[in-house]
Order: sequence, then C-alpha cells, then structure tokens
Amino acid sequence: LQSAYSITDLIVAGWFIGKDGISAINNASQVMMILTQIIMGITTGGNILMGQYFGSKDRSNRVKTNRTMFGFALSAGALLSVLLFLLSRPILAALRAPALEEATAYLQVCSAGLIAIFGYNALAAMLRSVGNSKQPFYCVAVTAGCNIALDCLFMGGFRWGVRGAALATVISQVGSCAYVLAFLFGSKPHVRITFSGYDVRVMRRVLLIGFTPFAIIAVDNVMIIAMNAVLKRYGGAAQGDMLLTCATIAQSFMLVVTMPLGGISSSTQTILSFNYGARRPDRVREAQKRVFVLCAVYTGLMMLVAWTCGGVFARLFTTDAGMADQAVWAIRVCSLALLPLGIQYEIVDGFTALGQVRYSLPLSFWRKLVYFAALFLLPAIWGAESAFFAEPISDVAGPLVSIMVYLSVMKKVLDKRKERQPDA
Repeated sequence: LQSAYSITDLIVAGWFIGKDGISAINNASQVMMILTQIIMGITTGGNILMGQYFGSKDRSNRVKTNRTMFGFALSAGALLSVLLFLLSRPILAALRAPALEEATAYLQVCSAGLIAIFGYNALAAMLRSVGNSKQPFYCVAVTAGCNIALDCLFMGGFRWGVRGAALATVISQVGSCAYVLAFLFGSKPHVRITFSGYDVRVMRRVLLIGFTPFAIIAVDNVMIIAMNAVLKRYGGAAQGDMLLTCATIAQSFMLVVTMPLGGISSSTQTILSFNYGARRPDRVREAQKRVFVLCAVYTGLMMLVAWTCGGVFARLFTTDAGMADQAVWAIRVCSLALLPLGIQYEIVDGFTALGQVRYSLPLSFWRKLVYFAALFLLPAIWGAESAFFAEPISDVAGPLVSIMVYLSVMKKVLDKRKERQPDA
C-alpha cells in the first residue's frame, strides 16, 4: 500500500496538471522509492531477526533489536531528509529528468516525509515480528485514502501542482508514523519502544540480512530509470515522449502487481523466521507451499486483469486514445510472465527469511542481470518498443534458475537448522 502514494499522485496529476506533471512525479518518485526501499529492506532484516528471536523465546535480544533498529531509523531518516533536500536538483539533473523544475519541487517537499517513512517502517516491522500485521495494514490503508483526498484537494481545488501532490504524500506519511507510534506507546502491544540500549553489533546483523530485500527493490528502481533512458534514446524526438508516458503507465501497473506480490511473499517471512528459530522445518515447508499457491493464484489473476482491463487502467492516466492503446500494449507485454515471477518472489524472500543471503541475493541479481542485458540489446536490434520485452524475458530466465537452486539446497538448509543445538 505504501506504493499507492506515488501511483495516486501520478493518476491525479494526469487529471489536473497533465503530461509534464506525470513526468515530473514519475522521475522524482523513483528517487523516493529507492530511499523508501532502503528502510523497508533494513527493517525487513530487523523483522526477520526479531521473528527468529521470538520463535526461540530470546526476549533479551528481541528487545535489543527493537531499540537499535528504531534509533537507527530515526537517525538515518533525519540525515537523508536534509541531504535529499539539498541534492534534489543535482540528482534529477544527473538522471536527465524531464520537467526538471517541477520534479525538483516535488522531491524537495517529499524530503520532509523521510523521517516519518523511516520511523513507520521500523515500527511496523516490530509489530509484524510478533504476528501483528493488522495495525500496519489498517494504518496505511486509511492514510492512502487520505492521500487520495488530499491530492484532489491540493491539485484540483487549490491548484498547487506537483507541490500539492508532494504535500499530500508527506501529510499522509506523518499520519502513518504517528498512528503506529501511538499504538506502541499504548496498553495493548507486545512490543515496547525505548530510546536507549542501542547495540552496533545488532545493527550490523540487521543490515546484513536487510541488504538483500533493499538491494532487490532498489535495483528494480534502477531498472525503471534505465528503461526510461533507453526509450528516450531509441525513441527519438518522434516517439520518445510518447513511449516514456506509456512506460510510466505500464510501470505503474507493474507496481500495482509487484508490491502486493512482494507483500504476500515478504509477509510470510515472520512465519518462516519464527518457525526456523523454533526449529520447526515442517512448518516452514508447509507455509512455503501455501504461499507458492497464493502467489500463483494472485499472479494468474493479475495477468487476466492486464489483458482484460488494461485499457481501464491506462485511461486513468490519459485521455489520449492513441497513447492509451500503446500503454495497453506495453502493459500486456510486461505481464506476459507474471506466473513464474510469483515463484521467484517467494523463493528469494523465503531464503531471506531464513537468513540465507548467500542464495537470495545472487538469485535476485541473476534476474536483474538478464533484464539489463535484454534491455540494452533488444532496442539496438529491433527498435525502442522491443525494450518492453526485457521484463517477460527476465521473468522467465530468473525463476528457472531459482527453482533449480531451491530444489537443490532448501532441504539441506532446513535439516541443518533442525540438527543445531539451541543457543545458550
């Protein structure tokens, strides 16, 4: 649901401030998404570590991890907020972002929300580590709805342009953080927040485990930036702008697909890490079987949506019939291999939940490597539009290797954990 903020901004911008607004928000939101994924990855590492401690009934280390991760999140959020405000324009200029002035304005306003983003994700990870995923979900669902209302008010009513979109996002993010913080300081939670007892060694472990999910999604954003650059280069003056807008719409659809898919696969990391910590490999296997089925059902449904309702989605962004038709074609191409992509997500997130970074990271990067190879090779041979086929090619080649590795090593990983003696 956190991805809904930028998608909502794009849709409402298409209604009220046109193509330039979409381009500005699209490029600036990629930077924000990368920074958001930094803390989501780090807190995923904390969530996994706390889940393992919860499963092994190690309260002391679980509390120490809570404290350390929250303190780190606030400090990092404050530092990056200042740096982003100061460096917004140079970053976007280096990315050759169109509508540079508007993109800079959007990014500078959004920088004020980084502390709230970092704080919320740390707090939500603490709740998920003890099995409470309801409060974070309710919180983001409500604030995402508020963001839609504020977008319409600020851009449509007050005519504040991209600054209004950014301000709506910041207000919603602050609301998310405040809600979860109030809940954790209340009388019900199993997790307590303190502002002392930080441990550098614990943070090092959190960062090690969290690096994989961060790197995975951060590179996904680099993939989007690379796609835009390729389309601009090979599309030329005649097609470049249209293809960029179509890519923005297709990328937004894929974000609607992959963020919930990542939510499905990563949400089970708490279950997997808990049972792995409790030395219950039978439950780990059973949980993964069910998640594989759930991912397959979800991706199959989204493939159907792409082919039957892609036009409805495209027209949320543009009223230009020709551009909408091109965007529908791009959506269908990008969604050709969603089924194996669902398997890839669960295999990588499953290995990460067990602390097996040595498998999850290479498997994820293999898929990215295939994507980049296809992205740079195909347009050089067949033209700009062929760049869209890089997505389905990587979504087939990546999962094939992941499945082979999973079948080869997962049983050994679980058996080894079962044989280990409990920690003293």
